[in-house]
Amino acid sequence: MRLILLLAALLLPSPALAWWEYGHYTVARIAEDSVRPATRAQIRRLIARSAALETPTCPIRTIEDASYWPDCVRKLRDRFSYSFPWHYQNVDVCKPFDQASACRDGNCVSAQIERNQKLLADKALPVRERLMALAFLAHFVGDLHMPLHAGDRGDKGGNDFAASYGVIAGRANLHSIWDGYLAERGISTPAAGARGILAALMPGERETMRGGTVTDWARESWEASRQYAYGTVMADPCGPKPDARPVIGEETVRALIPVIRTQIARGGLRLGRLLDDALS
Repeated sequence: MRLILLLAALLLPSPALAWWEYGHYTVARIAEDSVRPATRAQIRRLIARSAALETPTCPIRTIEDASYWPDCVRKLRDRFSYSFPWHYQNVDVCKPFDQASACRDGNCVSAQIERNQKLLADKALPVRERLMALAFLAHFVGDLHMPLHAGDRGDKGGNDFAASYGVIAGRANLHSIWDGYLAERGISTPAAGARGILAALMPGERETMRGGTVTDWARESWEASRQYAYGTVMADPCGPKPDARPVIGEETVRALIPVIRTQIARGGLRLGRLLDDALS
């Protein structure tokens, strides 16, 4: 029975989570490892008061927990339903980059990164508000660096684009593959986690990655969505959808591992910069 349930979980991945837990944890760990000591101390002081959030089913004990909290509280439904549109922005990869149309009224991931950084920096706010801002900021920076949260082809970030990850088919789609299977494979190859990803960067790459604006990062991920998420399963990323369900096989996975690791590194280092700016 346990084996059947495990297979069912593999064949029916949930589209609700972004980078699943592992991707968010790794982005957050890179961020905390890269911030100034004073910033790290402030993060830990805030997290020590996480009971103020009154979300006992979604506790925050570490920055990794904080980075996953916005997905965890989805289970509380009406209490946090206002935040559901903040995890993504569906910018058409087959048209000129147009973030404004996807961010009306601030309901998109880029706008919420900027908003929550300001809230985190405001020491006049109650601890509860700043804790929520820390969690949302950590999560949304991770979300923005998952290409299918930054650009799509009008298919709900690839959720409506059926695809197979090797032999895993079922209800798998382009979004769930990038969200989970590819992220886990990329982060764990080689198996050294956040520190392994940072150690692989060339001298000077860290500072280069930390540069730019949130809009610059959104455009970069939008381009990655077209070039890699769609470009590896279609000859023309903006052409007709293939009749046959595309299969992302081992050769393609190996080619995409450096892309995944770069996106995770960018997310972590940029989150670290935003945290330094807000807290130091």
